[in-house]
Amino acid sequence: MNTTEVFLIAMAIIFTLPWLIWRVGRTDYYAPLVVVQIVTGILLGPGVLGRFSPDAYAFVFNPAVVQSLNGIAWWAVMLFVMIAGIELDLRQAWAHRRESSLTAGLALGTPLAFGCLAAGLMLLHDGWIGPRAMAWQFVLGIGMACAVTALPILILLMEKLAILRQPIGQRILRYASLDDIAIWGVLALILMDWGRVGRQLGFLVAFALLGYAFRALMRRLAERDRWYVALIWLTVCAFGADWSGLHFMVGAFLAGAIMDTEWFDQERMDLLRHHVLLVVMPVFFLSTGLRTNWTLGGEAVFVAAGVLLVASVGGKLLGAHLAGHLLNWAPGEASIIGWLLQTKALIMIIFANILLDKQVISREAFTALLLMAVASTMLTVPVVAPKLQRLREIVLRSN
Repeated sequence: MNTTEVFLIAMAIIFTLPWLIWRVGRTDYYAPLVVVQIVTGILLGPGVLGRFSPDAYAFVFNPAVVQSLNGIAWWAVMLFVMIAGIELDLRQAWAHRRESSLTAGLALGTPLAFGCLAAGLMLLHDGWIGPRAMAWQFVLGIGMACAVTALPILILLMEKLAILRQPIGQRILRYASLDDIAIWGVLALILMDWGRVGRQLGFLVAFALLGYAFRALMRRLAERDRWYVALIWLTVCAFGADWSGLHFMVGAFLAGAIMDTEWFDQERMDLLRHHVLLVVMPVFFLSTGLRTNWTLGGEAVFVAAGVLLVASVGGKLLGAHLAGHLLNWAPGEASIIGWLLQTKALIMIIFANILLDKQVISREAFTALLLMAVASTMLTVPVVAPKLQRLREIVLRSN
């Protein structure tokens, strides 16, 4: 078979297998389709399929096919990260700045500290730190991976739980939005290349100047033109960030973050996010799975994933409970907010991909982070749904 035919076989597997598992297995309550796609990507990677059927793995995922899949994956994730940037609503966070900043700070800082402690323990053993990383970059990178909240997936889960448009849902979005800004800021710090600092400063200055002109232009355009110009802006920012030594996904986030949500019809933006998740993001999940590695042994990777999961979930819950105590939240709210904010999924996987690209973490550490992200996301709905039901019953009794 030629490369095109093998590529099409790979695409058929990417879209068929996860959907069948999700639909036939009825996993939606515990594992939404996006989580099933991530897990399937891991199963199709070198650690599982490559080990048990190396000939099939080498045939379907040969270098030419993987290169083609990677191109689709890069574009998919750039679109997804740009949409995440657009959906940030910092004005609402500013309107409730004391509550939002206190909660976001505790919900980010506590798991960050726990994650850094876990990373320090990982440094005591060989095989986790990347070949080009300094110890502080590894520790801060792992710590921030434990602190990440996946804003786009959080929106999907709150829609499923029917709280997105309710006051508690809007509060959670404010907290997650502030954490998102901090996450990308810390990532930029980790990726600072002192040999290329001039380029990076030049990119930031150019971004600020061009961003001002871009915003002025977008205000004058009709909405139908804004969509096209936004995509052009996305490619320019992604190229500039990657050229400067940061990463194209940092540029993609910045491209979206300076756009106002009012520039676009909300229904069309929701549809775009849906279509990106449906049409191209499954390729990114597969390409992510192909990067997993179990060289240190499955046991070590699973133990590391378990430690990181405890640091992540425990840190988020502790931070949310501290905020609830200081802000006098209603009983039960802190637990619900903490569990929803610990959702990792896509953003943490994107974050981990960047750390792996820049050789801050090893493939084994990347695999442990990936397992942690999947587990944390699968826990969310089963844990939060009964807590929400109890909270509603308490409100009804009090009324």
